[in-house]
Amino acid sequence: MKGFKVLSLTCMLCATLFMSTAQATRLKDMATVSGVRSNQLIGYGLVVGLSGTGDKSNDFSDQSFRSMLNKFGIRLPEDASLKIKDVAPVVVHATLPPFAKRGQTIDVTVSAIGEAKSLRGGNLMQTMLQGIDGKVYAIAQGSLVVSGLGVEGADGSKVTVNTPTVGRIANGAIVEREVPNNFNNSDSIVFNLNRPDFTSAKNVADAINGLYGEGSALAEDASSVRVSAPRNPARRVEFMSTLENLDIKQGVENAKIVVNSRTGTIVIGSNVKLKPVAVTHGGLTVTVNENQRVSQPNSFSQGQTVVTPNSNITIQEKKGKMFKFDTGATLDDLVRAVNGIGLAPGDLMSVLEALDQAGAIDGTLEII
Repeated sequence: MKGFKVLSLTCMLCATLFMSTAQATRLKDMATVSGVRSNQLIGYGLVVGLSGTGDKSNDFSDQSFRSMLNKFGIRLPEDASLKIKDVAPVVVHATLPPFAKRGQTIDVTVSAIGEAKSLRGGNLMQTMLQGIDGKVYAIAQGSLVVSGLGVEGADGSKVTVNTPTVGRIANGAIVEREVPNNFNNSDSIVFNLNRPDFTSAKNVADAINGLYGEGSALAEDASSVRVSAPRNPARRVEFMSTLENLDIKQGVENAKIVVNSRTGTIVIGSNVKLKPVAVTHGGLTVTVNENQRVSQPNSFSQGQTVVTPNSNITIQEKKGKMFKFDTGATLDDLVRAVNGIGLAPGDLMSVLEALDQAGAIDGTLEII
């Protein structure tokens, strides 16, 4: 509970979520188009040019270095001892956005996977980035930008700021292969809601039917709305531009209280209602103070000085205040009552759990 005391009740209430009963949102902000998605790419490469902060000699770093030299026709003896501190093996990953074309560039992130101390000042050698199908979709290369910093002294002391073993290259990869999609290959387009809700799906279909005529859109379930679309690519782009800017009234969210037991954060939805109930909450504080008492013998008594413990125990009981909720009590009533008795976030969690167990909350209590 000590960690929860750091959070003031005022800060907790500022995190309370208020949701309107009819909130208009653009369709592009509440749904995605089926098949229009990003793809993750990954590759393995080498960063060179480090100032003595590279990887120590080991099997996979030596093998990677030898493989790179072999591409340039340089072959080292098998028993050659490699002592390279300016090279580091890395994993390179990037996200290929939808409709990315050949020749366009994307950002890449480079992470050391060995014992390199820092990638600052390094350059990524040409690295192939593959998709989940094993095909190469982009080629990465360039100078790293590292925000982290690591400094180590001769006596072993060191200071590290952020993460010096992770860098980024803006526009560091060139797209070499396009990802096929069926955006223009079907007679319809499917919108997938980010938060599945039957009411929201119906409202999306009604808004599109009201604009293009009855039967233009069909809500298939709580998540998907299928819309008939023109096959001509130019008309389809214009059609999508109109749809994604439609204002849609989202359905009312489920009444929910979310409690983060690790940080003490409590978020209460405005739709939460309370049934008639009376609540009291008090606390018992026990304090134990340990003091050391020194017993000194009299002169010429041939006694010894003795240290004896002296324990002082005090018990303080807080007077629990009771507050009552009537039928249909709202979030405002709960906040007003909590402020009145001065509950800390940790104590409020106990009250909410007790209310839920008593069946006094019209909603869901979710503890994460």
